[in-house]
Amino acid sequence: MKKFFDHNLYIINQKVNYFKMANEYEVLDENALPIGKIKQRLSGGAAILRLFLNRAMLPFKLEILDVNEQVQATISRGFTFFMSKIAVTTPDGSPPFYIKQKFTFLKSSFHIIDQSGQKVGEIAGDWKAWNFTITDMSGSEIGRVNKQWAGALKELFTTADKYMVTLDRSEIEYHKKVAIISAAITIDMVLKERK
Repeated sequence: MKKFFDHNLYIINQKVNYFKMANEYEVLDENALPIGKIKQRLSGGAAILRLFLNRAMLPFKLEILDVNEQVQATISRGFTFFMSKIAVTTPDGSPPFYIKQKFTFLKSSFHIIDQSGQKVGEIAGDWKAWNFTITDMSGSEIGRVNKQWAGALKELFTTADKYMVTLDRSEIEYHKKVAIISAAITIDMVLKERK
């Protein structure tokens, strides 16, 4: 059985929670079989702040879990007022990768930074059409993030999304792959929480 980060295609399906404050996502493989989930962890104080402040500036913490509910990676961000800097950590105790949001006119861009502070990749694209390209340091495309249709009523009345993350290279080093998948998940939190 494959581990969570052994796949090259991930379908991320945000669960519709009408009365819950925290986001939750189901993660499926290319055969639409469950391989894990992503859960947002909120303290009581954070839940209260979400009622009064813009969610786009509030801290968040997401845990990527496999089908056995074992944590595979943690994605976290502190308070932010303009551009986000998100840390991605793994349970093995390795230094974190970072995802830094960059300002570009009418487009969104996220740089993936390794443990030594070097840029190792970028995710850039059109947030309105929800199409993003993942590139390595040479500028070669190594993957994509595309929004999938989630049903007319669901789209009209909720901010829940279904999107697909595809990686073209199976030989991507483990920690880089963790950071890339985490960055793709982060796009939803950073851009859609502004609604």
